[in-house]
Parts: sequence; C-alpha cells; structure tokens
Amino acid sequence: MMFPQSRHSASSQQLKFTTSDSCDRIKDEFQFLQAQYHSLKLECDKLASEKSEMQRHYIMYYEMSYGLNIEMHKQAEIVKRLNGICAQVLPYLSQEQQLQAHQLSQLQGLALPMTPLPLGLSQPTLPVTTSSGLFSLSSLLASQAQLAKEEKASRDGVDSHREEDGDKSD
Repeated sequence: MMFPQSRHSASSQQLKFTTSDSCDRIKDEFQFLQAQYHSLKLECDKLASEKSEMQRHYIMYYEMSYGLNIEMHKQAEIVKRLNGICAQVLPYLSQEQQLQAHQLSQLQGLALPMTPLPLGLSQPTLPVTTSSGLFSLSSLLASQAQLAKEEKASRDGVDSHREEDGDKSD
C-alpha cells in the first residue's frame, strides 16, 4: 500500500513543481510584455512629439510662404507702377535717351513704350550691367539728368562771359 501513496505524493510534487514553474513562466511573460508595452509607449510618445514638432514647422513654413506670396504681389504692384511712371516720363526724354532706355528694358525684360526713331539715327549700344533693370534705368536717367545740368551750367557760364565781354567793348 505504500506504493500508491508514494506515487500520489510524487504526482503531487510534480503538480506543485509544474504549477510553480507555470506561475514563474507567466510572471516572466507578464514582465516581458510589460517591458515591451513600456518601450512601445515611449516610442509612441516620441512619435507624438515629433508629429507636433512637424506640425509646428509646417505652420511656420506655411506662414512664411504666405508672407512671401504677399510680398511678391506687393513687389509686382510696385514694378507695375514704376513701369507706368517710366512710360509717362519716357516721351519727355531725347530720342537717344529713349533708345537707351528701350535697350535697357529689353535687356532686363521690361516692356516700355518706344517712340519711333527719326531717320538717320541708329541704335547706340549699351554696356551690359549686372544691376537690376529699374535701378539701371533710374541710374541711367539720373546720369543723363546730371549731364544735362552740367551742360546747361556750362552754357550759362559761356553766355554770362559773352555778356561781360559785350559790356567791356562799349
């Protein structure tokens, strides 16, 4: 009769051992799953912060793009108005100055109205500059105005000398 009892105690030992092992395995598995959950949660939090950062950058770039678009439209309006002013001033310039302004506008891609050349006047060549079209045109007009002032001043000086010479001869 001893045999069955020892058998029963042995199977009870095995059952306890198996239950204990199973609990340990379940506990290890639970800890592994908990660690995996924690790492996935950290990764999810990291991705959420990257998403909010990307959204912040997107909004910043969108605002910059919108601002640049508005600025581009403002600049286009300024160019349109300056072209209108140039078109109004152009008829008052000499033919040579008009030709220079026309050639400069062609180099820069501007569209300025041009009065026809008188017969016998050929198109002079302009040196190519690297500055912008309107700035070049305004520089050209300013230098032409300065030359005209100097020419007028020299004529006035010659005329005043002639008057003084005329007074002395009497």
